[in-house]
Amino acid sequence: SVFSFLFLPPSTAKVGKTSLIMSLVSEEFPDVVPYRAEEITIPADVTPERVPTHIVDYSEAEQTDEQLFQEISKANVICIVYSVNNKKSIEKVTSHWIPLIIENTDKDSRVPLILVGNKSDLVEHSSMETILPIMNQYSEIETCVECSAKNLKNISELFYYAQKAVLHPTGPLYCPEKKDMKPLCIKALTRIFKVSDLDNDGILNDNELNLFQRTCFNTPLAPQALEDVKNVVRKNINDGVCDNGLTLKGFLFLHTLFIQRGRHETTWTVLRRFGYDDDLELHQDYLFPPLKIPPDCTTELNHNAYLFLQSVFDKHDKDRDCALSPEELRDLFDVFPYMPWGPDVNNTVCTNDQGWITYQGYLSQWTLTTYLDVQRCLEYLGYLGYSIIAEQESQAAGITVTRDKKIDLQKKQTQRSVFRCNVFGDIGSGKSGFLQAFLGRNLMLQVSSDLHEVFPDFDYLSDADLACDVVCLIYDVSNPHSFEYCAKVFKQYFMDSKVPCMMISAKSDLPEIKQMYGCSPLDFCRKHKMPPPQSFTCNTAAVPSKDIYTKLTTMAMHPHVSQADLKSSTFWLRASVGATVFAVLGFAMYRVLVKPR
Repeated sequence: SVFSFLFLPPSTAKVGKTSLIMSLVSEEFPDVVPYRAEEITIPADVTPERVPTHIVDYSEAEQTDEQLFQEISKANVICIVYSVNNKKSIEKVTSHWIPLIIENTDKDSRVPLILVGNKSDLVEHSSMETILPIMNQYSEIETCVECSAKNLKNISELFYYAQKAVLHPTGPLYCPEKKDMKPLCIKALTRIFKVSDLDNDGILNDNELNLFQRTCFNTPLAPQALEDVKNVVRKNINDGVCDNGLTLKGFLFLHTLFIQRGRHETTWTVLRRFGYDDDLELHQDYLFPPLKIPPDCTTELNHNAYLFLQSVFDKHDKDRDCALSPEELRDLFDVFPYMPWGPDVNNTVCTNDQGWITYQGYLSQWTLTTYLDVQRCLEYLGYLGYSIIAEQESQAAGITVTRDKKIDLQKKQTQRSVFRCNVFGDIGSGKSGFLQAFLGRNLMLQVSSDLHEVFPDFDYLSDADLACDVVCLIYDVSNPHSFEYCAKVFKQYFMDSKVPCMMISAKSDLPEIKQMYGCSPLDFCRKHKMPPPQSFTCNTAAVPSKDIYTKLTTMAMHPHVSQADLKSSTFWLRASVGATVFAVLGFAMYRVLVKPR
């Protein structure tokens, strides 16, 4: 980007504004000074902050008030020049120029101001005593620089501070009246502290401080430098250092100190490294890095992302019971601007006897989010600081995009480790029980579950309802009209597709009643070369059997295998060994989706 600097007041004020601009450009005092300097762009390689700089001079003689207001609205920083030997020019800073600028800029995006005391070569005293009260009165004023266009004193410093005011503004960070950081700044730095506190003990130890230092500034701190930092905190506040580590209170104090001492570029470097923009919001480019997903490809977390999520779980599982209590879960998501997982998640993943999400359930929910809504997964990983802690370019480095499913069919093997099973069945056929049993819950444990079923009118099935790796058709053996729905769904949507299908005869603990359909479920499966109907019940004393889920996983992993082969017991023995590993590693369920990891 190019920074635009506007210089005020007009040349008629005789404060040496145009001379300042010309002295900067030519590095010598001009013999002849025009009313207004031409607009100048200084290339990045000769500016202190390596940013192209556009300098705009204003002249009352050549420009209208309307043009002045336009320049004010376009400027990134405004330099108000006064003469240190002219009290009237100093008075006009507050009586005219600052009110005029405030009036012509949006309240929420005030442009930073630099007060420039020119002609310091003509006096032996400083104007700072007069200027300091003005700086305290107006928070828009970033700094004041005294300089001389004639002997080039502080000319380069002026432009350094002007660029610094744009790149590292004080306004969003600090409230001069309260002599403290602003709430948004405290909130952002608190998140940064929590992300950097890898063991979640409320203290940044030397290793965590060094990782933080290396992450933000590309260099670790020497042991003595670390001690010096902690000693500064110890001398100034209580509870800033605990067990030889930096507490949140100490961390915030250090940044307040940086800002108060004019080193707010340090705080800005930290904020920007952790994804914050100039308004102290997480930048969209940080939360949603580019990720190309071709058609018929799916998204999965890779090994590094799982390791990171495992470390996040361990960090917050304080009682080491391999489950997250409501308090632990809130603590984990404290770095988010909102609570991403509601109570419904507890009904769709594995939980312990207290209904708390287990380690297995936690990873399963992440797997599910990545598969169904990868953009949301990227956002969530961004809040947790994945790219920073895992030292990756962005969250996208934690995502694997699988190859096109058509290639899997051609090569007769898959590289995917996440599969989607769509479950269809009429109302009351036992879908909810089947899904809950997938999480190891028998009928007795399912009474409080709140699940959503597929809309039973199959004329309205969407592409999302149909896109899957395997289809599960469920009917109730005790309801004579239940099978008809499954038969119609299969014939309308899946009879000619390459998606493998399995028929489930649910509630098999109840007496089987003849189905009111043209043929029996067994004959229907034979006719359409499907495996015979698989009996299932969740009305068991123990955990329901997971064999059926292993079979579904096997079918998803081997979509190229013909339905005739699926009826072969030899195939099941050979293939289900690998599928068992997938089916028992982790389960997550979303509405009508069953998706094993």
